[in-house]
Amino acid sequence: MTDFAEFQSVVELRRYTLHPGRRDELVELFEREFVETQEAVGMRLFGLFREPAEPDKFLWLRGFRDMESRRAALESFYYGPVWRAHGPAANETMIDASDVLLLRPSGPGFPVPDGAEASRLVVTVCHPTGPVKEFSEYFADTVAPALRESGVETFGHFETEPAENTFPRLPVRENEMVFVWFAKFGDAHRELLDRTGAELEGRLERPWRQLELAPTARSVLR
Repeated sequence: MTDFAEFQSVVELRRYTLHPGRRDELVELFEREFVETQEAVGMRLFGLFREPAEPDKFLWLRGFRDMESRRAALESFYYGPVWRAHGPAANETMIDASDVLLLRPSGPGFPVPDGAEASRLVVTVCHPTGPVKEFSEYFADTVAPALRESGVETFGHFETEPAENTFPRLPVRENEMVFVWFAKFGDAHRELLDRTGAELEGRLERPWRQLELAPTARSVLR
């Protein structure tokens, strides 16, 4: 894991809408066929998640050293034998795979795995009214410390990567400037996070999107 941080220079947050009842089918196929094979061509898979509140959603994260290595890795994988063999079965489980954010670091990244037992996580997507960098700095200086004092440790701070999508076969949500952050989640945190969202309303174009995540068996982020 010495190169764990290197693959956080460009991160894809991918959220799929699946046909009803087919999520476990995709998770099993994904974990069996698409983990080592993607990493072998130059990516790192950080997280694979079910959403407890959304039985037909699957969210996952993968990272790259830079945009050029992203292009090369995606070309190698999606034009390669593993995707040719198993991609059609994966696609058959999906209704929509276009909800994708292309991100770059904007603060602390994903922590190196420490073998901890799986816990629920939450990812929050914010659309700032002003420059995303200013919002990121405000979050780091004001919001994150307040959350930490109340027992919520944030990590994985990212913002939109504005570079052109160099692998247009896989579309991303372009022309959106977002700030994204992760935290471990417990029932005691729900009211605190709701209150934080309300306090940030004046700095956001729309209410934040907050998704509770349950790591799958092979998720690195736990």
